[in-house]
Amino acid sequence: MRDEPRRDGPGPLLEPVPDEPAAVARLGDERALVVADYHAGYEAGLRYERGVDVPSRADERRERLLALVERTAPDRLVVLGDLMHSIGDPGGAERGELEVLLESLPPTLSVTVVKGNHDGMIETWFGDQRAGGVEIVPGDGVRLGDVGVCHGHTWPAREVLEADVVCIGHEHPCVRLEDGVGGSRVEPAWLRGRVDPAPFAERSAYQGLPWLEGGTPPRLVVVPAFNDLAGGTWVNVEGQSFLAPFLPGGLADGEAYLLDGTRLGPYRSV
Repeated sequence: MRDEPRRDGPGPLLEPVPDEPAAVARLGDERALVVADYHAGYEAGLRYERGVDVPSRADERRERLLALVERTAPDRLVVLGDLMHSIGDPGGAERGELEVLLESLPPTLSVTVVKGNHDGMIETWFGDQRAGGVEIVPGDGVRLGDVGVCHGHTWPAREVLEADVVCIGHEHPCVRLEDGVGGSRVEPAWLRGRVDPAPFAERSAYQGLPWLEGGTPPRLVVVPAFNDLAGGTWVNVEGQSFLAPFLPGGLADGEAYLLDGTRLGPYRSV
């Protein structure tokens, strides 16, 4: 699953990393590793919220991300929101997990975190936790080169929708797959397609966007959750509610892909 080339240069703007819930994006002169929904401290949240005792996978999450950084050699790490799990200030194990993660990242790696609905007051303490600093941007997102990034729990900023490719998290998209003998499993998935203008045309903030007046809409990519414990939206199961306010209407003809790149076709009919 590659996104189409930029208008002024060769190669895809966004290319998933095979077998991983992550992608590499071209942001002008930079290459960025893009992940979503890390949910540091998720296991502590399960104990507090549901009384479920699950061993911490903090070390495993950190090593997976560090391995991806080493594998892709990016200039920047972009997190599409929900880097942490608690909605308020992180405490205890969660804060410790985030501090160790930041200390472990290469000091030359720039870090941009789009603030998700779980990220509380992350901007009040997070930026001072590493020498290179951390850029915290609002949840409605920013445009980085020709790629717009936002979390997905609110309507995107206008500048995000002016990009060629829009990336969001928040949804944790999954597909439920069945075999011929009645067995089933749930797999994380990418969703990808052109933005459907219909729900955006109704909002005054977007009036005048060229693709609302007959131009070509941007690509929309919904990135699977990095945290594989965090559940998600079963996009091909009837009755499942989407979380983003502009989905599913904003991606009416989108397709689903597995992490290994397998194209499943229109996500509604998988």
